[in-house]
This record gives sequence, structure tokens and C-alpha cells, in this order.
Amino acid sequence: MSTTSVKTKEAIQKSVKPQSQTQSRKVVFNISHNFKVLKIIGEGAYGIVALAVHLPTNTKVAIKKIEPFERPLFCLRTLREIKLLQKFNSHENLIKLYDVQRPTNFNSFNEIYLIQEYMPGDLHQIIQTHVLSDQHVQFFIYQILKALKLIHSANVIHRDLKPSNILVNENCDLKICDFGLARLDSVGMRTNKISSLTEYVATRWYRAPEIILNASHYSTAIDMWSVGCILFELLTYKAVFPGSDYMNQLTLIFELLGTPSEEDMEVIRSKRAKLFIKSLPVRSRINFHTFCSNHPCRRIRHQNRDLEVNPSAIDLLEKILVFDPSKRLTAKEALKHPYLSSYHDPLDEPSTSPIPMEEFAFDVEKKDLDVGDLKRLIYNQIVSNKNSNS
Repeated sequence: MSTTSVKTKEAIQKSVKPQSQTQSRKVVFNISHNFKVLKIIGEGAYGIVALAVHLPTNTKVAIKKIEPFERPLFCLRTLREIKLLQKFNSHENLIKLYDVQRPTNFNSFNEIYLIQEYMPGDLHQIIQTHVLSDQHVQFFIYQILKALKLIHSANVIHRDLKPSNILVNENCDLKICDFGLARLDSVGMRTNKISSLTEYVATRWYRAPEIILNASHYSTAIDMWSVGCILFELLTYKAVFPGSDYMNQLTLIFELLGTPSEEDMEVIRSKRAKLFIKSLPVRSRINFHTFCSNHPCRRIRHQNRDLEVNPSAIDLLEKILVFDPSKRLTAKEALKHPYLSSYHDPLDEPSTSPIPMEEFAFDVEKKDLDVGDLKRLIYNQIVSNKNSNS
């Protein structure tokens, strides 16, 4: 991080004592008077994101207001996100958390404000509105994989990779955000102490088949499946598996990849899932290069010029978008693929130590924790991190 960035971060950290209320579109932000909210830029099930200016430094920031204390699930997501953003705060391809506004006291602690780096766009917007060169696609995929190499080395699965969770600025710098669904990889850690993972992760269109078919056991390979879906979308300007429900999702996958082989079927544990797959028409794998190069959305965007997709991109795609998760390239392996050789630099692609399971004990004990318990854990996480910074 540059000296200027460090000074900006320190200035923002000193400004987050709650002192005033700012109202934008009938949403009240109880934040320091050092911030001026400009507009709401995003709304979700349990959070609202506003564009704001940090007045002392004239720096644009994104402020995420979260009110999670109605449901334990929202509390869990919030605690995960705060812990992971603090853990991975120095990687250039992961969204930077400048600070979390410190609560005045526990009794008045009813809302949470994450002060984050502001990025003006996301990959979904880019795909919808721009003509992308092969170099654009290379650079975007490289940055995604570089970020995944780090979080996967920590045994963390993002679980919700999709274009709208990948932020982009005017220089095509890319940052992954939204760690609310992230979990430790119990398979990679060779432990059964992590609570069972749920099928209801990741937007369906980017969801790996093993999540749909096995539900409770999967690994960092699910993030790589999402990367394959995103790469397809960067090449064709259209989501490749826009399933209307989980059965339709699987049907679309098999129409493209072909019916799983007997060997691939061995990874499926559910007898019911196996019977469902065998009930579907037998499909042959389609030619990825022909599919992408002749895709009607690509034709329209490129105005029938420059249609052929780089064969090296297709080779990478074929090694990521694989039914058997054990046969998919890892992020570390994918970074070495020839398609990314223009950007690949092992010295600039860091790994990290696995996160100790104890740091996510709340995910193991979640059945025993109510909103009050989780609220205390979130409060302690915010306060302890403040103390460590002071």
C-alpha cells in the first residue's frame, strides 16, 4: 500500500466516531459528521450501501449499513464478513475495509457501518455495456484468480462469486466483495467439526453442480466453477446457465458439458440425484470454441467483427468448467495457464496461512447461539479490532 493510501486509511479510521445523522432516500445513516452521504448505490436483504465522501481527505467511500439483529442468519453473515474483510484487508483484489464504526455502547448497538473502499462499477455492468477485448478478459480473470488463490490458501470458500460481487474501476482494477456467505472449507481442513454446508449458496446461475447434487460437502472448487461461468459470460456477454430452478439448472449444465460419465457419477453421493441424472436425455459435450465464437450476443456486441475467441481462453475454460470438482484446476494452477501468461507473476500472487478453525467457532456452535449471543460476538469483534489498531 502506498504512503498516501496509508494516510487516507488512518484519517478515515479516526473519523468514524458516531456524531450525526445523514438521511438519503429515507434511510438514516448515523455516522460521523466527517462523512457526507451522497446517494444510495445498493440495497440487499439486510444491508444498504451508500456512496459517501470522507470530508477531511475528500475521499469517496462506500458505507454499508447493516441491521442484522432481527435474525441469527443475518448476524452470522455479518460476523463472517467483518472477520474476513479484516483478515484479507491488504490484498489488492479484495475490497478494502477502512474501518467499522465503533458502537457507543452495547445497549445502543443496533446497526453496523462498514466503511469500505469505493469502486464505481461491477463486472455485471461491464459485461452488459462494453465490448471486451481478449486482453480485458485475460486481465479480469487473472485478478479474480489471484484473489481466490489467497482466500483458498486460507481454507476459505467465497461461495457467492458472480459478476455483481466483483467490483471494477475505470482502470479495470478488480476487487471481490461480499463475504457474507463465505465459510471455512471443512474438506480442505480434513475435519468434520465445521457445521454442514448448505445448498442455498451462490446465485443459482453460478452454482456448481455438486452443491445442487450433494448439498452438504463441497470445497473451494465451487468457486472455480463460478470462475468458469464468469469466463463464459465475459466471452459471450450472456449468462451461460440461467436456470429457472435447480432441475433446469442441471439440465442446462448437461446440455453444454454432456451427460456425466460413469466415472464422474462416482462423485455423486445421493442415489436420488443419480436417478435424476439418468432420467435425463443423454447429451454429448458441445464444442466450447464454436459455442462462444458464434454466440448471438457476441455477434451483436462485436457487430460481426472479431468473433473468434482465443483458443487459449477456451482451453482454460475447459479445464475449469468440469463436472468432477477434483478434476477442476485450482486457482493456483489456473494462474499458470498460458492464457494468463501476460500477467502471471508468482512473486505477486501471495498465499497465506490457513485460518484456525477456532476463529470461526460460531459457525460450529451456531445452533447454540441466539441473536443476543451473536450480537455480543459482533460487538466484541468490532471493539477488539479497534483496540488492536490503537
